[in-house]
Amino acid sequence: MSHLITNIGELMTQDAAGTVLSDAAVVIEGERISWVGPAAQAPAADTSTDAEGRAVLPGWVDSHTHLVFAGDRTAEFEARMAGESYSAGGIAVTTGATRQASDEELGTLLSGRIREAVSQGTTYLETKTGYGLSVAEEIRSARIAAAQVDEVTYLGAHLVPDGLDADEYLDLVCGPMLDGVAPYVRWADVFCERGAFDEDQSRRVLEAARNAGLGLRVHGNQLGHGPGVRLAVEMGASSVDHVSYMDDADFAALADSWAGRGAGGARGTVATCLPACDLSTRQPLAPGRELLDAGVPIALASNCNPGTSYTSSMAYCVTTAVLQMKLSVHEAVRAATYGGALALHRETGEDRDGARAVGSIAVGHRADLHMLDAPSATHLAYRPGIPMTFRVWRAGKEFATRR
Repeated sequence: MSHLITNIGELMTQDAAGTVLSDAAVVIEGERISWVGPAAQAPAADTSTDAEGRAVLPGWVDSHTHLVFAGDRTAEFEARMAGESYSAGGIAVTTGATRQASDEELGTLLSGRIREAVSQGTTYLETKTGYGLSVAEEIRSARIAAAQVDEVTYLGAHLVPDGLDADEYLDLVCGPMLDGVAPYVRWADVFCERGAFDEDQSRRVLEAARNAGLGLRVHGNQLGHGPGVRLAVEMGASSVDHVSYMDDADFAALADSWAGRGAGGARGTVATCLPACDLSTRQPLAPGRELLDAGVPIALASNCNPGTSYTSSMAYCVTTAVLQMKLSVHEAVRAATYGGALALHRETGEDRDGARAVGSIAVGHRADLHMLDAPSATHLAYRPGIPMTFRVWRAGKEFATRR
């Protein structure tokens, strides 16, 4: 069954060349894109949609979220807005509530958050464990996440739970906990930050995860200057996320990690910027402009979580990146689509498990499309705060939006 989307005013493909087409069309067959080009040359299809001049983008790729949780941290947010500083210890509040929730409750909460994200144009999602912090609870979170989310990351090394010292807890994180979550996850992460895990502890987690065959990610340089960025590069992590505090050595390490990328297929470490979190915690916005100028690919992600960024709005992140981080609209959209796919190794169709590419609109890629109720993507920043999502296709299936 084929479906034609025609009369697209602006088609921002985010393909390798960054092609933007006017008066364009796309054909979907099943879960994949089978044709892209000028509307006047589009082939016949079984069904069709007239975009009536609206813009179409790839669906957002949200490469950093924490969606498996229960409970509420409104009081913490209010205190922070009143002047208290953020510390990683608030995670323990969510851990307690999450442990008390049933499997059914956690699954229902997760599905609701996914629906909310998809209704705003997000078509590919990563999420992490990290609110269980025991062997049984981390396995449970990974299992529940894997049933609904595109990519699952193991974040047992989120915080040291009360009653354990760090080395004792890491024996679990790098041993039975890792073994238990392995069937459900593709990635492993560590919170390399003051109040969480230091450089040596973080390296231990990453080495164990790499030996278990998992891809690596790092929470780094969120609350101050530290080793997270350089450790991520050293360990060959796919991304380092937050990066609010960067020095010259950090920029150089990230840029150098991409210097050899080319025919050999080498890839570096993506810098993932989380502007909604930066605003909520009143930290400096990640230096997205400076990273791009240094030759470092960036991703934008929501960091949706109950403590520091309780939003799944990728449009909000894109708008912030344009208005406050000095990115162009095209750069911000690319970071929120292709950039997220790059951070997840899903930018091509050559992934180790055979999954289709996401984050760009090209023949053979997964049919993840986001139609705006506007003639161009510029309206995302030009009309901040106005809901722009008009229609969404995820793996070729149209999803109802809030309109």
